[in-house]
Amino acid sequence: MLIGSILQAKGTSVATVPPDATVIELLATLAKLNIGAVVVSEDGTTIAGIVSERDVVRRLHERGAGVLGQPVSSIMTAEVRTCGLDTNVEELRRTMTNHRIRHVPVVRGGRLVGIVSIGDVVKSAIEELETEKDALVGYLQR
Repeated sequence: MLIGSILQAKGTSVATVPPDATVIELLATLAKLNIGAVVVSEDGTTIAGIVSERDVVRRLHERGAGVLGQPVSSIMTAEVRTCGLDTNVEELRRTMTNHRIRHVPVVRGGRLVGIVSIGDVVKSAIEELETEKDALVGYLQR
């Protein structure tokens, strides 16, 4: 299965915040949308970074509450791992697991076209296993 299949099912909407948004504004976006990470982008299509709940928690611990008024660019991960629509889901699952990454932006032609979470990847693996199981059970019941 390819990442494009996941995006077809879940949609291509990606939450973004500009690099100069404050961490408190980021938290409002995460809470409002009930998500765990956003892409940092000036225009909604280019990627400046990614920032997650974990980034906020770690920086709060390191720097204290003053971080809440700082720009998102001060806590984001600037070297973002991305994937394409034609990336194999199993390959991405291994990458996400090995590098402890929960969210990966999807790009096409250098432009942001979606985002997948570890939950999306695991869900697709479970669906594939269920399909295989059903096929095997159907075969054995003939």
